Amino acid sequence: MLSTGALRAHLLAARLAGPVATSREESLRSYRLFAARDPRVLLGLDPEWRWGEGDLLRLMADKCGVSGDPAHVSGPDVIDPERTVAALEAFAERLRAAAGVRAAVLLGTGHPHRLLDFYATLARALSAAGCVVLTPAQGSLMDVATRFGVRTYCLDYVRGVALVREPGVRPSGSATGAHSHSPLPVRVALGALAESGGPLPELVVGDHGWVCGAGQLGFEAIGLADTDDPALFVGEAEGRVAVAVPLDDGVRSDYYVPLTRYVLDRARLSGRYEEP
Repeated sequence: MLSTGALRAHLLAARLAGPVATSREESLRSYRLFAARDPRVLLGLDPEWRWGEGDLLRLMADKCGVSGDPAHVSGPDVIDPERTVAALEAFAERLRAAAGVRAAVLLGTGHPHRLLDFYATLARALSAAGCVVLTPAQGSLMDVATRFGVRTYCLDYVRGVALVREPGVRPSGSATGAHSHSPLPVRVALGALAESGGPLPELVVGDHGWVCGAGQLGFEAIGLADTDDPALFVGEAEGRVAVAVPLDDGVRSDYYVPLTRYVLDRARLSGRYEEP
């Protein structure tokens, strides 16, 4: 079992916390765009409260440990590893509760190149515990707004985890997918479940639009978020995201393996998965 001290050391060594690759400039730009209600950073959330740039900076200092000094405008951003560990504990508790009632769960990622293995291991452990891992609307096409313009993407599932890809780029079920912030994929997935009359998820696990889009629709949602993703932390503050874990979401995929072990140990699911 990985100790809390060992996890904290790994977070710092892998730059998942401490000084991270996300720059202060990127984070502050996201806060400005969020304050202006730019849909690119709202991630499907419709905030109830009025959030100015100063409000967001104070929130992110509290939730992530970034500097609360508005005069600090450059250099690497910083995540407090203690906040990451505490959020991972809460994340694990939500997984344990879902496994305890054999809940239906939906997992999805906008970071398939980095986080697919993390979520796929959770999906395997939850399935082994008796949870129904949902895979609705596989193959559905949707037009998603990106920074390169509107792109047509296909909803696919890899080892129980939803992602989007450009149709025809890779065979269905292959690991390569597109980086996406959009809430549209989770809306399509949830809409398909509602239309079919099948079970709706009691827990949604993921990042970006998967968490905020589901939380906005009233589903319990937990996920990972970087310092330039204020929407998840706003959602948590407003009560529509259950847990937002602050960490760098763009490091090497194998750097997340110790986090997977830690979460599954704390969720009492460590005996229900095999190493990827």
